[in-house]
Amino acid sequence: MKRTMKISTMLTYGTDPREAADHITRLEAAGLDTVWVAEGYGYDSPTLMGYLAARTSSVEIGAAILNVYSRTPTMLASTAAGLDSVSGGRAIIGLGASNPKIIEGWHGMPFVQSTGRTKETVEIIRAALRREAVDYSGRSFEIPLPAGQGTGLSEPLKIMTKPLRPSVPLYVAALGPKSVEGAAEYADGWLPFLYSPEGAAGAWSDALAAGTAKRSENLAPLEVVAGGIVAIGEDVKRVLDLARPMLALYIGGMGARGKNFFNDLVRRYGYEAEAKEIQDLYLDGKKKEAEAKVPLQLLEQINLVGPASYVRERIEAFRESGVTDLQVTPTGDDPAGLVRQLKEWVA
Repeated sequence: MKRTMKISTMLTYGTDPREAADHITRLEAAGLDTVWVAEGYGYDSPTLMGYLAARTSSVEIGAAILNVYSRTPTMLASTAAGLDSVSGGRAIIGLGASNPKIIEGWHGMPFVQSTGRTKETVEIIRAALRREAVDYSGRSFEIPLPAGQGTGLSEPLKIMTKPLRPSVPLYVAALGPKSVEGAAEYADGWLPFLYSPEGAAGAWSDALAAGTAKRSENLAPLEVVAGGIVAIGEDVKRVLDLARPMLALYIGGMGARGKNFFNDLVRRYGYEAEAKEIQDLYLDGKKKEAEAKVPLQLLEQINLVGPASYVRERIEAFRESGVTDLQVTPTGDDPAGLVRQLKEWVA
């Protein structure tokens, strides 16, 4: 028996909060299950999430993602508790390392120990939400501050307000094998990026299996959130070109040569020569040429664009590869109608 997938969408960087809320309320009425709110170095995600909570009534509201460097784990726990309260138990907290460009360039913090840091963050948040006095000693965090540091007056504290739920779902964004293994071991959900159903097994199957083997019986099966642009019609393939600038940016411009997670992923998908060429062009300032080199096959794999029968086939490809939440960017004149149609097809 096939599992019903959720339908979600992402609010991208720079979205006007009031227009976004109007848009999401229309999609909510059409059956949208989850809205994800991105955070880079513009508006902070929790502010927008709180506003969406006030404007909606049933849609889940997820952060995608809050990085594990610029906020302490206990601050993230307070944020999770607050958002869960104002939304009536609809919050999801997506966590991740982000990337060196943002962590070092915007936050002024060294990008180190990302895999272990994320796991420790998850452990501390869960303890705090259970209202345990947080007393944690790890490689990345020591809470409270150890003796001999600071004023010497620190002691373990527990969150002052009682959370609405003792456990808010914690999802982890991960691309590298060790990070994906960690997500499969301890997270409630996994947020991959540039997800190709055809390439996923080759890129991540060993990591997912290794993490799942260590997964606690107290955790539900791992949720997987992935998808892309959706356009339905006989003559809509040109819509794929809308994704070229974004893919060129991530494959070519997010990091330096040898330090780009997204470039590494596309290489693992089998596009090694193309990934190198895109990166070389992008870093040489030839952005339009880099965009033109993004393989059409890759664009087709990570999106759902074509006739209705083809889009339904793509939905099944995502489902069969393990996706439980189809994250879509609906295009066209009637996004709500498109969400309504997708809800029927994923059931």
